[in-house]
Amino acid sequence: MTARTDEGTLGYEQARDELIDVVRRLEAGGTTLEESLALWERGEELAKVCRRWLDGARARLDAALAERDEPENRGNPGAAGDGADGADGGGERAEPNR
Repeated sequence: MTARTDEGTLGYEQARDELIDVVRRLEAGGTTLEESLALWERGEELAKVCRRWLDGARARLDAALAERDEPENRGNPGAAGDGADGADGGGERAEPNR
């Protein structure tokens, strides 16, 4: 198993892959109670690493979307997508979900 100090240097994919391995080993059984506890603790650490990466990615995405929308709304008070002018105000924001 990887040492606890690796938490700060693990990339998302590395942490995810190791977490998958930990879960497989726990599900397979055949380990002692002490080994199972150590695996569980490592799994919790890896899950936290993954969550930090995902939270960071979400924050970056939110910031990029806010930055993209900011110039569109600046100097144009009705550009918030109220639909009063019949324009497709909300359609552009929906594109990333395709």
